[in-house]
Amino acid sequence: MAESEVLLDVRNLKKWFPIKAGFFKHTVGYVYAVDGISFQIKRGQTMGLVGESGCGKSTTGRTILRLLERTDGEVIFDGQDLNTLSKEELRRIRPRIQIVFQDPYSSLSPRLPVGEIIGEAVREHKIVPEEEFDDYITRVMEVCGLPPYYKDRYPHEFSGGQRQRICIARALALSPDFIVCDEPVSALDVSIQAQIINLLKKLQKDYGLTYLFISHDLSVVEHISDTVGVMYLGNMVEFAETDEIFANPLHPYTKALFSAIPVPDPDVKIDRVILPGSIPSPANPPKGCKFHTRCEKCMQICGKTAPEWQEVTPGHWCACHLYNMDGLSEEDKEPALSTEAKDT
Repeated sequence: MAESEVLLDVRNLKKWFPIKAGFFKHTVGYVYAVDGISFQIKRGQTMGLVGESGCGKSTTGRTILRLLERTDGEVIFDGQDLNTLSKEELRRIRPRIQIVFQDPYSSLSPRLPVGEIIGEAVREHKIVPEEEFDDYITRVMEVCGLPPYYKDRYPHEFSGGQRQRICIARALALSPDFIVCDEPVSALDVSIQAQIINLLKKLQKDYGLTYLFISHDLSVVEHISDTVGVMYLGNMVEFAETDEIFANPLHPYTKALFSAIPVPDPDVKIDRVILPGSIPSPANPPKGCKFHTRCEKCMQICGKTAPEWQEVTPGHWCACHLYNMDGLSEEDKEPALSTEAKDT
């Protein structure tokens, strides 16, 4: 992939939260929320990021934007490592990297009218001259499907879908290149979800935006994304173009996840994959492959050695020993279903 095509390049990103204990609050361990993930997003494209609750999706998005400081790794945005920027340099680049949060109500100040919510950062970063401010905010609101007379209203006067439009307008007002959409439709009705997704796609087409789209809803991710990454317990287990990964999932976890997608035709029978056991704690993840305690295809090697992140087919990456069998001994290939899975 040519460097000029890549807007965001994440390399071995880690975010560990320290666990404090005792009177002096010594660090006794870590919560490995994000534990070494890598991916790229091309300009003007959308990458979907999926996985169970607690797998590290939202932490990844916040760490990329430096709302949380990384533990290790690199985040290269348009050729610059965001983690090496000073506070002043980061402030100058902030308008180009924005976020739309999951809960539109809690992310909007109840004390400010909509016009000020959208325009607060516009003034701070001097996006337009003061004499053009009102007209600019009006144009941004209209682009996002918000009538200009909403300017003087407060967040509590709006529905969930309208509040999310306000959040999108607030991000768009800074003329960003890249937006992290952190589950932006999860709290909305299905019909309103469709409106917001269509709005995001239209804005992407009109303004050349690049998205990291974090979601639990696999159907929405399939609809909006160009590429998809699947996370489990702080690690990326699979990454590919959307059509490829939905048609040919490789990792056992991805197969289980995709088997849960609802099918509208009641006559179509789906072979659901029910995962045994429960999700391990990110503060004490299993050794080797983190998924081996719930994997029905677990081998002896899985509990001892973490699988390599490898390109199984062109553009389709996966971290699983099943696709690197040639280098394994016969002992390593022996089935080893975990005790937890057997009991379940």
